[in-house]
Amino acid sequence: MDSQLEALQQRTGYRFARPELLTRALTHRSFGADHNERLEFLGDAVLSVAISSLLFERFGGSDEGDLTRVRAHLVREDSLHRVALQLGLPEVLRLSDGEARGGGAQRPSILADALEALIGATFVDGGFGQAQVLVERLFGEVIATTDFEAWSKDAKTELQEWLQARRLPVPVYRISATRGQAHAQTFEVECATEAVGLTQRGEGRSRRHAEQEAARRMIDLLKSSDRTDVRLRS
Repeated sequence: MDSQLEALQQRTGYRFARPELLTRALTHRSFGADHNERLEFLGDAVLSVAISSLLFERFGGSDEGDLTRVRAHLVREDSLHRVALQLGLPEVLRLSDGEARGGGAQRPSILADALEALIGATFVDGGFGQAQVLVERLFGEVIATTDFEAWSKDAKTELQEWLQARRLPVPVYRISATRGQAHAQTFEVECATEAVGLTQRGEGRSRRHAEQEAARRMIDLLKSSDRTDVRLRS
């Protein structure tokens, strides 16, 4: 096997029984028909499960919403791009001459896809256990040494920045309900973005926490709905 692929396997800590899977994982569609897109599809799912398992163990006191947001940080393109660079994937990618001349080996999307394909190939070759070990090797230290709060950007700030970047008014927050005794109240807050006609609610032990939860739900809704082209209502 090529010395660069040997070195890559040493860096990942996994040796392929079927080297052709590793080669395919590193093959961009521009290079030929036996490319890595199917392995990328599989690797995306395997990565999500493996990261979820690591987060479940690391952040035992966190709820589903918080874990989902941290996972989203870890599996987004720029995070995968950084890991791919650390592994040296640009040196082993197989690209067409045109794609290579155009800087494809450094393109974040191509490198992120190749990393997912590598994880998918490891799953096919060695099963989920080996793929999980690889993911832990690549992401485990970051997860283990990072404080949870560092992954959670202030939701109200993120929402305000999202709206202002599109020249939309900032959201309006108001308390819609309070429940419980004075020493143990639960606040319900509405977050309204009138420019796009959306409202989300959040609950918390303080007004601040309730506002943050409402803002998180709003930003998640805006992003998942792909409302990047919204305009001010007349």
